[in-house]
Amino acid sequence: MLNRKTFLSALAALALTAGPAAAQVKLRYAHVGVANAPQTLYADAVAKLVKERTQGRVEIQVFANSQLGGVGEMVDGIKSGAIAMGHHDFASLGKILPATAVFNTPFVYRDAAHSLRAADPRNSAALKAINDELVAKGGMRIVGSFFQGTRHLTSKEKVLSPKDMAGKKYRGVPVKLWSSMLTGMGAVATPVEVSELATALATGLVVGQENPLPNIFNLKLYEVQKYVMLTGHMQSVLSTFVNEKIWQGVPAADRKIIEDTMYEVGQQTLKWDADTFAKYRSDLEAKGMTFVEAKDGLDLEAFRKAVLAQVDKDFPEWKDYIAKIQAVQ
Repeated sequence: MLNRKTFLSALAALALTAGPAAAQVKLRYAHVGVANAPQTLYADAVAKLVKERTQGRVEIQVFANSQLGGVGEMVDGIKSGAIAMGHHDFASLGKILPATAVFNTPFVYRDAAHSLRAADPRNSAALKAINDELVAKGGMRIVGSFFQGTRHLTSKEKVLSPKDMAGKKYRGVPVKLWSSMLTGMGAVATPVEVSELATALATGLVVGQENPLPNIFNLKLYEVQKYVMLTGHMQSVLSTFVNEKIWQGVPAADRKIIEDTMYEVGQQTLKWDADTFAKYRSDLEAKGMTFVEAKDGLDLEAFRKAVLAQVDKDFPEWKDYIAKIQAVQ
C-alpha cells in the first residue's frame, strides 16, 4: 500500500483525460478541517480522483476550514441542497436523526479497521438501517466513511481519572453525544466550534478538549495546552453525507465511481493514521506537551466504565445498533 506522501504525489501527477467541456455535475463539498489535517487530505484526494475517473464529468469543489459555515450550518446547508455534500462526525447528523450518533459511541470499536468496516454504508446492516431513516426524515444519506484518528484528551492540567475533571469545563463537539461522553468523564461539557477552540482554551472558557493528535498539532493547541492524556476514548470515524435529491441527479455509473473512490481513500486513511501517530507525538512533545499513559497512572478502565454507563443512561435506544456494530467482523 502506498504511504501518504507517495499517494498524494501520485494524485498530483495524474493527467486529466477530460476534454475542454465543463463538468456535467458540480458538487459543492464542505468541511471544517484545517490545512494538512487528515480530513482535508481525504476530501482533496477524493475530489482529484473522482474528476479523473469520471473523465471530468463530475467535479467536486471542496470548501475547507469552515468556509461555508460551522458544523450546524454545513448540515443545514446540505439538507436544504445549498451545499451538495460534506463530512463530519456521524453525531453531527443527530439533529436530523439522533440514532446516527451511535457510530461515534466511545469504546464501541475494537480498533480503527473495525470502525471502517462497521461504518461502511454499502455493507453495514446498522448503517443501512440508519440511512433509510436519514433519507426519509432529512433528505440526506451517508455515502462514505473514513478514519480521522483516535481521539485523546488534552488539558492545562494532568488528568488521571474522571475525578480530576469534576466540575471543570471541557470543550466538546457541539452535539449531544459529546456532552454525554464528557459528562461521563466528570467534566462540564461546553460546546465550542473548532474555529474558536484555540481562543476558548487561551481565554480559559474551557480548560481542555479532545481530538486526534493531527488535529491537536494542526490547530496549534500546544500553544494553549500542556498535557495529552492517551485515553483513546473514540475511534474517530467520520461520515461523508450528501443531499439525496442532488445525489440521485448524478448518473448511477458516476455515483458508483464516487462511492468506490471514497471507499478506497477511506481505507488509505487507516495507513495515514498509522504512519503519522508517532510523528505527531514526537512533534507535540517537541512543542512542550507532556503525554500521560496508563504506565503514568492514567486510569483507562475508570474512564471506560463511567462513559459507557452515561451513554447507556442517555441513549438506551441504541442497544440494538451497538450490538450490530460490535458484531461486525
